[in-house]
Amino acid sequence: MDLISEHKLAEMAPIEKVKFIIGEVKKGKILVLEKGLSPSEEASLIEMTMTMIDPDGFSGIEMESYPAENSSSIFEKIFKKKRPRTRLTLIGPANHLKTLRKDKNLISALVSSSNNQ
Repeated sequence: MDLISEHKLAEMAPIEKVKFIIGEVKKGKILVLEKGLSPSEEASLIEMTMTMIDPDGFSGIEMESYPAENSSSIFEKIFKKKRPRTRLTLIGPANHLKTLRKDKNLISALVSSSNNQ
């Protein structure tokens, strides 16, 4: 399991992030991202992953994130200023990671070392 800092991902272009994540997951690693991906990066990750699925090899990814926080300050609503929204994201091989439960404060997952769950 690798914990990836917000700083490391911030240094990468969006396509570099996607390729990095897929490369690590294909090696069987489970990644915990300190800051979640943008919606367009998530879409690119899913799209690229779907093209790489192989029944005898790469089974795809499992990905879960905490939901984004809503702005509640009246000043933020008036001036449309957004606070940085840090979201922890968990990504791993679909055949090794299974989400059991998720809510706004908890992601419960089962990590398996075998291909059969």
